[in-house]
Amino acid sequence: MKIVSIVGNRPQFIKAAPTSVALRKQGFEEVAVHTGQHYDRELSQIFFEELGLDEPRYRLDLRTADPEVMRPPIEEGLAAERPDWVLVYGDTNSTLAGALAAAGQGLPLAHVEAGLRSGDLSMPEERNRIETDRLAQLLLCPDERSRETLAAEGVAGRAEVVGDVMADATRLFSPIARKRASVERPEPYAALTIHRQANTEPGRLRRLLEAVGSSGWSFVFPVHPRTRKVIAEHAIQLAPSIEAIEPVGYLEMLALVSGAARVVTDSGGLQKEAYWLGTPCITLRPSTEWVDTVLAGANTLAEPDKLAQALADARFPEDAPPLYGDGHAAERIADALYTLAPA
Repeated sequence: MKIVSIVGNRPQFIKAAPTSVALRKQGFEEVAVHTGQHYDRELSQIFFEELGLDEPRYRLDLRTADPEVMRPPIEEGLAAERPDWVLVYGDTNSTLAGALAAAGQGLPLAHVEAGLRSGDLSMPEERNRIETDRLAQLLLCPDERSRETLAAEGVAGRAEVVGDVMADATRLFSPIARKRASVERPEPYAALTIHRQANTEPGRLRRLLEAVGSSGWSFVFPVHPRTRKVIAEHAIQLAPSIEAIEPVGYLEMLALVSGAARVVTDSGGLQKEAYWLGTPCITLRPSTEWVDTVLAGANTLAEPDKLAQALADARFPEDAPPLYGDGHAAERIADALYTLAPA
């Protein structure tokens, strides 16, 4: 049996690593398509090197986030391969492009992280999730809440709760990351990331960074290429308490989060990684798809004027429940793809 996996950005490379191992163990032939949505080396190629992923058979190098540009070359690859499943991850434009291409070729589609909702339709990620779930025949959910959401929406595909494959990656790689941590930093510090489209609008980004700089905390800030471009073009000044560094690899980021006293982010993946690593998180968004991290008291949604107080109040709860599976989601994904493959 053959799987074509569509990847294009940092979280998808992380999710693909344990999934690829599980697919090989199940006997699948996996063909990877890298859209090139992320083309900076630290956000792309380094993941193949660090995580031991097989090189993509199709490296499209499109250097765009436009799903309508991605779709035709993905369709060409799918037409040549004719896989038993097309596998897409998460909520990016590469996810949507892969889903549309699979539908265009009449191929079965499986969606990892199906059923997540933030309730904020202004986010392109939310719209991508909804459309991909409507197209998928197999919906691989991280938790029961996601499956219930799909049922309430009347989504036609079959939903299976498998857990979160990023928990697999954190379980496997965090011990390696801690051993490889190369920089000793003064305590305490907060790890900061900002990259979402809404947060990189110049006015919004300026307010966020002003709030960060006046919070009284020290920050280590791996700067996403999109964010760096806006900072440079609009002459946004960073406070001395913000240490701006180049984007880092996955293992280094895990080590940075593990050693941090707080995580301040707009990333969905980092909200979960902070939870699994026991680091309090402040999310720079009005909503999150990872609702249970907030309900558990480990994650706080904060606007710029509330950031300093959120940093002061943040604690990781002693009774935090296990969330999003047991770190063996990839094996369940492989089992579901094998047992539920269309005849």
